[in-house]
Amino acid sequence: MAKESTKINIKPVAGTQNRVVVEAAAAEEKTKGGIIIPDTAKEKPQRGKVIAVSAIDDKGNKPEVKVGDVVLYGKYAGTEVSLEGKDYLIMRESDIFAVV
Repeated sequence: MAKESTKINIKPVAGTQNRVVVEAAAAEEKTKGGIIIPDTAKEKPQRGKVIAVSAIDDKGNKPEVKVGDVVLYGKYAGTEVSLEGKDYLIMRESDIFAVV
């Protein structure tokens, strides 16, 4: 049975730059060698899935990323928010380095 993604009711508002809501990927539980990483040593993920995107910024620029894209972003990018029991990041589109 395929796991359904829940649709959240969140829409980022563009100001001077486009905003993106990202659901961060889970932190790695084990190393490639099989060593289990404790919670205190896990690194903050730098990869996630785009959940929502603002429409157009003040200058009329449309966002280049779209809902469903998997993106790479900076380690300290965005603001963490919790909604309906899940954690999300709201960040500027310029904080995204690449689409995977």
